[in-house]
Amino acid sequence: MKTTIELPDEIVRQAKIVAAERQTTLRGLVLQGLEHVLAEKQVAAKDRAKRLFAEMDRLPVFAAADRLSRTDAHAR
Repeated sequence: MKTTIELPDEIVRQAKIVAAERQTTLRGLVLQGLEHVLAEKQVAAKDRAKRLFAEMDRLPVFAAADRLSRTDAHAR
């Protein structure tokens, strides 16, 4: 997909230098950056979910053993 974005001239200049140093294109550099940001977001969401379940397990009325299996949940 093609898209157009406006970037400050100085940022583009610096990005082109970094892209050349890494032997890639500006497009490749932008793609790497976007992939990195999206991967971090996925990791952060997984970490939040793990922390949430850990906190839930500490509650006296809710423990991992009490959770429904996927099959049981869909049967309801």
